[in-house]
Amino acid sequence: MHDSLVQISPARPRLPEWLRDGRTHFPSVQALKTDLRRLNLHTVCESARCPNIHECFHRGAATFMILGNLCTRGCGFCSVPKGSPEKREFTLDPNEPANVARMAAQMRLRYVVITSVNRDDLADGGSHHFAETVREVRRALPDSRIEVLTPDFCGDTDAVARVLDAGPDVFNHNMETVPRLYRRVRPQADYRQSLDVLAFAERYRPAALTKSGLMAGLGETPAEVENLLRDLRTAGVDVATIGQYLQPTRRNLPVAEYVTPAQFDAYAGYGMSIGFRHVFSGPLVRSSYMADRVNDEALRA
Repeated sequence: MHDSLVQISPARPRLPEWLRDGRTHFPSVQALKTDLRRLNLHTVCESARCPNIHECFHRGAATFMILGNLCTRGCGFCSVPKGSPEKREFTLDPNEPANVARMAAQMRLRYVVITSVNRDDLADGGSHHFAETVREVRRALPDSRIEVLTPDFCGDTDAVARVLDAGPDVFNHNMETVPRLYRRVRPQADYRQSLDVLAFAERYRPAALTKSGLMAGLGETPAEVENLLRDLRTAGVDVATIGQYLQPTRRNLPVAEYVTPAQFDAYAGYGMSIGFRHVFSGPLVRSSYMADRVNDEALRA
């Protein structure tokens, strides 16, 4: 055998120790899943295969995902089911806003996070439904804080304003990655459009905290992350979250590298130095992970 004929596939980076967490809480997870299914509700924790699901469900936290469980976009990093609007399942559940409120009240949540799939098939992007969900939760839990994590609504600021008019305490829209990687990571999105959505939200309802998140480990450089953070501050964003991208399924983009905890700390330090009220940065950080504590830190700043 000639060595020159042997082809070796490039090795993928191995999961480092700082990303290994063997803690499981199956009874808590199954109990909450049962209650959610009873009300025909979805969570991004499940659909996006979040590594923190056992921890969060065990402490009685979850991020509600509305507008159904099928997304009209095919982002390379995301494991949320994709679908065609022609599918019969691609509908809006008129009871979903009230059911989210009912479940949030049952869980006795003091901080409620609501996100959604992209619904580019709807003329309003699902913004009326989003706003109604916020109002229902507010009626059920008047003393709780509400964070919305919205899609870009294809840049429709009327849709963004509609959600903000419902009165969330925090408006979150994720940039996800640096502009150079958008075509591969978010092919149906636009970097500038997402920045404009955040800038509009900050101008339209300055009383609400504005927040955005990004993933590391997709092939970006530290300089590109710093440029993204500067763009977010220019847009008026108050809070940034930075976490390690983990490939949820074999169909999704591979991990380019596992970023070290020291680099995550460096990102946080840089972000704070340019004026963010809080930067939550670490390997297992996700956009809505520990959202209540992140909000508290930002309000204390």
